[in-house]
Amino acid sequence: MQHRLIDAVEQALGWNGPSQIGGTFARGSLTDSGVTERMLTPQRLLDLVMRRSLAHPQFRMFRDGEELHPSHYVNSEVSRRGQSIPMVNMRLLRNLLRDGATMVLDQSNVFDPTMEVACRALQWWSREHVQANIYLTTNEAAGFRLHWDDHDVVIIQLAGEKEWEVRGTSRPYPMYRDAARNDSPSEEIVWAGTMKTGDVMHIPRGHWHQATRNGRGSGQSLHMTLGFEKRTGVNWLSWLADWSRETEIFRHDLDRWGSADDKEAQQRQLTEAAIALLEARGPADFLVSREQEVAPPRHVPYVDFFGPLTSAVCITNFPPSLVEHGDTVEVVAARKKLTFAAKALPALRLLLSGHPVQLDQAASQVGAEVEEVAKILTEEELCAPLTAELSSGYTDLVTNAVS
Repeated sequence: MQHRLIDAVEQALGWNGPSQIGGTFARGSLTDSGVTERMLTPQRLLDLVMRRSLAHPQFRMFRDGEELHPSHYVNSEVSRRGQSIPMVNMRLLRNLLRDGATMVLDQSNVFDPTMEVACRALQWWSREHVQANIYLTTNEAAGFRLHWDDHDVVIIQLAGEKEWEVRGTSRPYPMYRDAARNDSPSEEIVWAGTMKTGDVMHIPRGHWHQATRNGRGSGQSLHMTLGFEKRTGVNWLSWLADWSRETEIFRHDLDRWGSADDKEAQQRQLTEAAIALLEARGPADFLVSREQEVAPPRHVPYVDFFGPLTSAVCITNFPPSLVEHGDTVEVVAARKKLTFAAKALPALRLLLSGHPVQLDQAASQVGAEVEEVAKILTEEELCAPLTAELSSGYTDLVTNAVS
């Protein structure tokens, strides 16, 4: 799937593909000036917040660097049947923003189709889980204090300006669940300066950083943080632990009361079985399995009595695998394995490209069977109907498959 944001970020950072995620600190500016406003504006963010029931900790507010209790900005709207629904009080929110505050919306890709499509494209590109968090800071509000993240991030300044300081790591490749604490910031300043509209920055996992608008006067800053959740050797070993259940010796009780010889014999058997498991299922197998075993994301289902399926798009978290077997072709994705006749391959390639497909146009290119294949893929939840809302997430960012 080709996405305008990915092309712009690669060019800004001087990257040629996703292999440099998690490498070294990088910074640049987007040459495609229209992509920032297309992704999100402050007004669109406020409209999104106003129309949805948002709850802590996904939606948070900070003032003077301290997190505010939700009662400062959230009301419980009570329906006539007594149902309580948390909604952001937009008047209280306005007052906070006027005085200077930071608003945080985690996983904006859950609510906004433009962010949803961007994160899906970034996942297909990087083969890693991606989420988009949004930060709006007004006037002279401070951001988060000096901290580090347990994942790699790409930060895009969508509007306004903000002061940043990025430092080196104080523990190599720290993790959220780790063997040692990581509380002492590095003294090495990698970069300090102002992020302006269109600027892009890549901060690898473990690098300390902070941002603020202190001393900037009136104004605002809107930036999106794209978090890339890369896998480690620890994740591979955890995956292997699940596979160990297939081998009988791993299901045996550990010998607590036997003789020294008995305990030594069991340890030798376990070690030999562990080595065999390590050799049989390597890190590459884990990464492929991880992609194929992710369940389908939230989507609008296809229900035939609502009307005919006229357009569709692949919505899997990662690119489906297409494997040809002579007179059949196998599709593997989202915990499913589907087998089609080989003649369906052109339609499958089109429908699973990640680009929107208008079925009437596609039929003239790959044959009338594309409509039947599209119905199967939507029923199996590898594709979804291209609703007007979902389509808006692709407009001007991802071209149609048959353009």
